Amino acid sequence: MRFLLFLVVTGMGASQIVAVMANRLTSAPILSPQPGWMSVGVFNPAAIQLKGKTVLLFRAQDDRHMSRIGYAESSDGLHFTVRGNPVLSPDADYEKNGGVEDPRLLQVEGTYYLTYTGYDGHSAQLCLATSKDLIHWERKGVILPAYKGTWNEQWTKSGAIVPNKIVGKWWMYYLGTRKDADGKARDYMGLAQSDDLLHWQDATKEPVLPRRAGAFDSRVMEPGAPPFITGKGILLLYNGADEGLVYGPGWALFDREHPDRLIARSEKAFVTPRLPWEKVGNVPNVIFMEGEVGNLWDMVAYYGAADKYIGAMRLEISIR
Repeated sequence: MRFLLFLVVTGMGASQIVAVMANRLTSAPILSPQPGWMSVGVFNPAAIQLKGKTVLLFRAQDDRHMSRIGYAESSDGLHFTVRGNPVLSPDADYEKNGGVEDPRLLQVEGTYYLTYTGYDGHSAQLCLATSKDLIHWERKGVILPAYKGTWNEQWTKSGAIVPNKIVGKWWMYYLGTRKDADGKARDYMGLAQSDDLLHWQDATKEPVLPRRAGAFDSRVMEPGAPPFITGKGILLLYNGADEGLVYGPGWALFDREHPDRLIARSEKAFVTPRLPWEKVGNVPNVIFMEGEVGNLWDMVAYYGAADKYIGAMRLEISIR
């Protein structure tokens, strides 16, 4: 199950070639629903390596469709043991009646920063929690509220924090929603900035990825895991969906000194739903990638499949 893509895109006056080689590591999910708080879905994991093990913080849904964040660890990156209880459950007012969803994870100077979606049954908002051990979390609240911002008109989600400061600030790619001229609401990628990793505000007056009608990401452009800072720029793997809501990941390359400046982006998703459990589930035809461990030339990426399962694939990426 291997395939090689060479994707050439021209943007901002520069041409880049990014090669992505993807290899699904198993033909079956590595994590599936289990009775109790994980009975309906186990999906959309963040990933990090800790003391020689791979840790996943994943979204789990019960039979009332309440979402919690669970913890699983593995010595080989494929066979995981799930902690008996979730590590983050809906408690704050902005999480009740819906839950906590879709984490992204970054470690900075001994502290883990978890961005996640708080859903109260009516509105989804981008939230933050911090931890020293990945088990006990301190909420920092909503960091980008819904229905506010320089361009966002509806919900906020999916905070992928750039792992190092740039020009003295922290930066984060995120998802917001606005209506286009045709009256349809679509999910765009924005950029926020912070002095302290805790308080965030919009850094631009417009999204940082323009919409392309008919493209694999014409309906949704949603950040994945924290991006990589490379010699060629900031490389972000993100999740796109077309107007039929078929999800697959692509990439975007931003200027490493100006995180709002797009250099290049993929024309196609580098992997699309193909296996039965990627095509059939709670939401059909979804590969949603938001967890990565390793480096560009030898990375294991973890993804949610059909909003029900977790899969793993090896990625090898080069920028020329």
